Amino acid sequence: MEKVLVSGSAGFIGGYVVGELLRRGYAVVGVDNFSKYGRVKKSYDDDPHYRLVEGDARDVDLMTRLLSDCDHFIAGAAMIGGISYFHTYAYDLLATNERIVAASCDAAIAAHRDGRLRKVTYMSSSMVFEAASEWPSQEGQEREIPPPLSSYGFQKLAMEYFAHAAWDQYQLPYTIARPFNCVGIGESRALGDEEILSGNVRLAMSHVVPDLVQKVLKGQDPLHILGSGEQVRHYTYGGDLAVGIVTAMEHPDARNEDFNLSTEESTTVLRLAEAIWRKIKGDGVPLRIVNDEPFTYDVQRRVPAVDKAKRMLGFAATTSLDQMLDEVIPWISSAVEAGTI
Repeated sequence: MEKVLVSGSAGFIGGYVVGELLRRGYAVVGVDNFSKYGRVKKSYDDDPHYRLVEGDARDVDLMTRLLSDCDHFIAGAAMIGGISYFHTYAYDLLATNERIVAASCDAAIAAHRDGRLRKVTYMSSSMVFEAASEWPSQEGQEREIPPPLSSYGFQKLAMEYFAHAAWDQYQLPYTIARPFNCVGIGESRALGDEEILSGNVRLAMSHVVPDLVQKVLKGQDPLHILGSGEQVRHYTYGGDLAVGIVTAMEHPDARNEDFNLSTEESTTVLRLAEAIWRKIKGDGVPLRIVNDEPFTYDVQRRVPAVDKAKRMLGFAATTSLDQMLDEVIPWISSAVEAGTI
């Protein structure tokens, strides 16, 4: 049985990835320091093919030991949050994530040289295209457009340079996966979230889907949104992203390649708000909007090209926004009742 190490396994996307790996028959070792959410119960915690190690991905010795008998490494650990995180933790995002990726690469280089590690699959971000002025964003354009202005986006781009450099010098094979706007269940308010009010309701994780859902559930009317509402996003289901990430990990044609992983469907924040409002309130209650001042790094358009992943991996994200909301809204409702959001 092939073994995969997943760093950041207790995170939002990491949880979906571990589940997908187990479904495909891999043995999985997860490593996480629980710094974002604390300990989170997962459905696969008792799976005999899963082992969870509490530890810090910045610990080179730990990561080297864990990778020594692994076939694959999905490097997903990072300090990450919504837009408010980019302001509150501007330095920590840069410094912490640089240390994580450097330690991960150091350990992976040793494991590839001395053990059986075949490849690293790095989880990057759509924020590498933060400064794009033409769309859709194609793989490769991240090196042609101006660098991201946010420290988070800049560091994610730097992580991709780590991947290229580790190949150039040490022939450590890589694949870069760029998820776009993950939507799903299982996320809670981060331990370090700053208290930011949006109207009479505090932001939920600074991520727009849970934020808008919890505002409507809590009775906010008019509904507050950040910015004009014309921001374009590609909301992609976490389960679809996990399929794309694991497919990229194991596909032979993905060696030393990068892939945007995303739905093809463009959605404005206003259209998202309208869809959430209708599902919770019904068609008979008119939606009224208040436009709050946006954050500095509220990118106006984030539109990926997805043809490369289709062509080379046979991957397409097929879950519709409507289907995502049908799953997410009840989960957020339960979380609101429990006081975790």
